[in-house]
Amino acid sequence: MSTATFDPDRPADLGPRYRENAWQRLSTEQFDVVVVGGGIVGVGTALDAATRGLRVALVEARDIASGTSSRSSKMFHGGLRYLEQLEFGLVREALRERELSLSTLAPHLVKPLPFLYPLTHRGWERPYMAAGLFLYDSLGGSKSVPGQRHVTRSGALRIAPALKRNSLTGGITYYDTVVDDARHTMTVARTAAQYGAVIRTSTQVTGFLREADRVSGVRVRDTESGEIAEIRSHCVINASGVWTDEIQALSKQRGRFRVRASKGVHIVVPRDRIVSESAIILRTAKSVLFVIPWETHWIVGTTDTDWNLDLAHPAATAADIEYILERVNEVLVTPLTQADIEGVYAGLRPLLAGESDETSKLSREHAVAEVAPGMIAIAGGKYTTYRVMAADAVDAITDFIPVRVAPSITAKVPLIGADGYHALINQCDQLGQRHGLHPYRIRRLLNRYGSLIDDVLAYAKKDASLLEPLTSAPQYLRVEVVYAVVSEAALHLEDILARRTRIAIEYPDRGVNCAAEVADLVAPLLDWDAEQTEFEVETYLARVAAEVASQRQPDDESADALRAAAPESRSELLEPVPVPD
Repeated sequence: MSTATFDPDRPADLGPRYRENAWQRLSTEQFDVVVVGGGIVGVGTALDAATRGLRVALVEARDIASGTSSRSSKMFHGGLRYLEQLEFGLVREALRERELSLSTLAPHLVKPLPFLYPLTHRGWERPYMAAGLFLYDSLGGSKSVPGQRHVTRSGALRIAPALKRNSLTGGITYYDTVVDDARHTMTVARTAAQYGAVIRTSTQVTGFLREADRVSGVRVRDTESGEIAEIRSHCVINASGVWTDEIQALSKQRGRFRVRASKGVHIVVPRDRIVSESAIILRTAKSVLFVIPWETHWIVGTTDTDWNLDLAHPAATAADIEYILERVNEVLVTPLTQADIEGVYAGLRPLLAGESDETSKLSREHAVAEVAPGMIAIAGGKYTTYRVMAADAVDAITDFIPVRVAPSITAKVPLIGADGYHALINQCDQLGQRHGLHPYRIRRLLNRYGSLIDDVLAYAKKDASLLEPLTSAPQYLRVEVVYAVVSEAALHLEDILARRTRIAIEYPDRGVNCAAEVADLVAPLLDWDAEQTEFEVETYLARVAAEVASQRQPDDESADALRAAAPESRSELLEPVPVPD
């Protein structure tokens, strides 16, 4: 049992006491804005508004980053393929944001990543791609990463011996970045909380408050307890991603745009299955395929197909997985097989509808619209441009706020953990000696928590066993599990195994073997009795079983039915609460 304690007065700690206090504040205070949605755009909007001096509340029906923002390709990038679609403004904007995160906002989370683009045609392809990559580098302005470099076939094979010699004629190397999307989203949320935003998960919007013809807040339900509260505000921002249309319908107002969900599937394979010193980007008939290093693994994806089923349960199918394997095996000397796959995840991109019948051709530009007086909706865009989207959303509510609203300043606001990160990286040996950990462990913790590392490890001062690794997931320390609850708002086993850590995609058992150990560790922190602890473990095991089974199904309908059959938490078993009009 853990002896960890926590300080409820620290604004960036989103633990159980913070949650209790937040519920009281939501129902008693007057806010300037309520943000609906705890994905990257929602938490980014909360941060933008809070740092402008506004009183902000954010509510999320499930968990921070539980939707799209934990299931991306794990990159901060400009979107090389959008150059071919002539979306130069979008690429320039995204590259500017990439540079800002690398250099200032989140250097502990966003890392430079070399890519190899294998050339497959003689003659036209090299100058064509060289021109595109020159434009890509140029649009980024001042950069924290090197520009393109051309290599011969032999040079490309030295970088990536895993590639078939006859599958390429040469190559071009360039740089983008990699990020743990779920951890980054959580860090943005905690930074918003540090600047005064009230952040609350498992808090579902069930209706809207009105004064005359104007939206004046939201009615919410605590999905853990069933309690109802009303949050009063001058305006509401709908930043719910693929749920945008549902929230707009709940407001009984006609939306100004529609959001179309596009499913993207990725597989995760061990690092030794693909021998390469860099990430690889491959062209496909429909889009591009990324092969991205992820510590001891590779992430390979993605697909791009319409999704019209349960938005909470996007499911990978056998066809999705086979598509990825076929595309990547076209260039690999040693083909990947189903047996190599240790993780699979599926996510939904919120694309603006109406521009094309093919989701891969839909714009990644975002849109902001006034749905009703006092209510703004924002949708579309890319993970990389979340900060720009957030600023645009807050700019759109200024007429509803009774005081002057300052301009956005988030370009100058580092995320928590960023300050001092570079110096601490140079002190890994000393930090390791201080905490009794190998420098490798320290470096890994720094790349997950940055300068908050002392806060994380402080919970092990009274219980040295927390510095030990999890038995069946030794990449992670037991103290990280504790920290997920006391500082990072984790309420359920899935929150910890799928998002605060990435055990659910990084281990062949998908976290099944460590579920009981993790549950026992956090039970006293979340006041779980033996029955609740057992229920959490059984629910997680059922979730994993349903996902694995869905990945054997031939189509989306069959896979979705299996995935949706497993409840995600006790909250899904609550009886519906009647909501007055």
